[in-house]
Amino acid sequence: MPNEFFIGEALIGSGNEVAHVDLLMGDKTGPAGTAFANAFSQLSAGHTPLLSVIRPNLPVKPSTLIVPKVTVKTMEDAGKAFGPAQTAVARAVADCVEEGVIPRDRCEDWVIVASVFIHPEAKEYRRIYQYNYGATKTAIRRALQRYPSVEKVLREKDRSTHPIMGFRVQRLWNPPYLQVALDLESMEAVERIVKELPNRERVLLEAGTPLIKKYGLAVLEQIRKLRPDAFIVADLKIMDVGRLEVKEAADHTADAVCILGVTSTESIEKSIQEAQKQGIYSLVDMMNVPDPKATLEKLRVKPDIVLLHRNVDLETKAQEMGKPLETKWGNISEVKGIAKLVAVAGGLTPEAAKEALAGGADIIIVGRYITRSREPRRATEDFLQHMPPDADTMRLILDEDEIPGE
Repeated sequence: MPNEFFIGEALIGSGNEVAHVDLLMGDKTGPAGTAFANAFSQLSAGHTPLLSVIRPNLPVKPSTLIVPKVTVKTMEDAGKAFGPAQTAVARAVADCVEEGVIPRDRCEDWVIVASVFIHPEAKEYRRIYQYNYGATKTAIRRALQRYPSVEKVLREKDRSTHPIMGFRVQRLWNPPYLQVALDLESMEAVERIVKELPNRERVLLEAGTPLIKKYGLAVLEQIRKLRPDAFIVADLKIMDVGRLEVKEAADHTADAVCILGVTSTESIEKSIQEAQKQGIYSLVDMMNVPDPKATLEKLRVKPDIVLLHRNVDLETKAQEMGKPLETKWGNISEVKGIAKLVAVAGGLTPEAAKEALAGGADIIIVGRYITRSREPRRATEDFLQHMPPDADTMRLILDEDEIPGE
């Protein structure tokens, strides 16, 4: 087919010799051919493209152009690129043809542009060759198989961590979770509690309203220093000017912000929209909201999390009408049909938490049971025993990614 266009990527190896190959391939008469001609003719200092050859005077087919990602500054750098790296790319392409990965009848019609990473401190030529061969071959297979699928990207986007990012952004992709409400009045108490809490991915930290009022949003960064990879909720109880408050919370490293459900629809929507813009979670607290479902249905944009508080008066009224609530915290299933996650708070002991989880709650919010305990760790474990083990969210490369094309 004319104008075929494929994109592939692969990272293989370790240490300074690690190989990372990005490539595009396709028909000479299409965008791949245009990119090939432009790269070949528009030279850039330190990033000179070169035709990949099996040996001098024997270029590979399909014609393949290598472009160094890292600036080539010395003849030693050039030797690595023009020697083991380009040979590895050429042989990987040729082997893909021999193995039928690249159709032989496309060899004169297609071209490949491979962007190759070579660390300036790489020393071992055999590993440079080995890793670049594997990365090129894997990238080609993935390109032709349209890897990854959109479904895989959406499934993995909240689970994976880039190895050189330097920190991890925790996402709530695998509930349930235990949110510890730090409704405390001193940083000394916060430090004591946080240091004693289990270092579990299921444990979320909430900077309570009293704490924020006393120390300001800077307290979020102080908590972050104590637990760098924690998911931190800022209980701002936003009523107005939500965009500003959400942005300030995000600037201070909050992962989620709390908005009051009793405020106006416009204020809730603006707060949620700003949270989406900042890439953090929006939590709408339905305390004193008579009908959480109706409030949610009015919103054009929905929050990530809805917080239901135990409301004794509502529970009594429902029983009088002969329609008892599903749980002490309301009809969780109705709300889950609208929001992504449902949190519950109020009157939570380990046994009550077990009941809430059975009713469909995703996040259990607990304060005094843990923060006023003489043994905060043990008190936390009392709740965690009702939750599954932590999911493996720290994978850098999945087992399935090790298989070319999978």
